[in-house]
Amino acid sequence: MSYSGGMPTGPRWLGAHEDRAWRAFKHASYQLDVRLSRHLLQDSGLTQADYEVLAVLSEHPTDRMSAQELCSTLTWEKSRLSHQVRGMQKRGLIAREPNPEDARSVMIRLLPAGRHAIEDAAPTHVDHVRQHFIDLFTPAELDTIATLNERVLHHLANEPSEQQPDPHF
Repeated sequence: MSYSGGMPTGPRWLGAHEDRAWRAFKHASYQLDVRLSRHLLQDSGLTQADYEVLAVLSEHPTDRMSAQELCSTLTWEKSRLSHQVRGMQKRGLIAREPNPEDARSVMIRLLPAGRHAIEDAAPTHVDHVRQHFIDLFTPAELDTIATLNERVLHHLANEPSEQQPDPHF
């Protein structure tokens, strides 16, 4: 197949070397997520999503963020955050409050039970991250992994977004 100009229009299939790299990356990433999520749930009763929300809020100086800012930080869709917040609210980990700076949006606040949950979960979770990822590599290999993944993230960040986030929650 070709179009005018003689350039092939078919897919650029992955060669064996490329396919090995792609599949190993995808499989390792998936298996690592599954393993860490299982450990987190068994050790603390938190899901990965719970942990991510609590970690971001606990690192914020005021223990609260607008829903829009939290969505942006987590790179989640508004509907995903809304669903997650409802479940965490029912468990007393976080609260939804009016945003004093914008009546059309809400603030998500870390409650004491949420702070306690993240502080209890974090040490064991970090131990598992070390065991299943960090400790497998030399410092130079970790730098390489970071550089390569940052390159992918930079590339993706510079592509036009298909959907613009809703500024209000």
